[in-house]
Amino acid sequence: MVTVILVIHCMLAIALIGIVLIQRSEGGGLGIGGGSGGGMSGFMTGRSQANLLTRTTGILAAGFMITSISLAILHARAHGVQPSLLDQIPLTSDTVEGKGAAPVAPAPVPAGEPSVPLAK
Repeated sequence: MVTVILVIHCMLAIALIGIVLIQRSEGGGLGIGGGSGGGMSGFMTGRSQANLLTRTTGILAAGFMITSISLAILHARAHGVQPSLLDQIPLTSDTVEGKGAAPVAPAPVPAGEPSVPLAK
């Protein structure tokens, strides 16, 4: 099961890299993809090509995230990974209130001195 998901994960990663690289950049960064996007005789207009590539990128990214999370969950189950430290902290009123420890009160300020030192 893990092997199948790992192969799908790798294929999604390669496809995602390829789709991102063939998209036309706004500034024409490397000079690739110049021109008006095909015109009337082209297969797709610039706008429809951008919409298709954007949608494809989103779908591939969602699949990549799903396979990443599923691989992490399967690994944790197979290898008995310890739970998070946040799961191990007991949330009782004793720990929140700090029973057993004396409450810390702020030190009193003498009446004749200001609470903030004055510049000299």
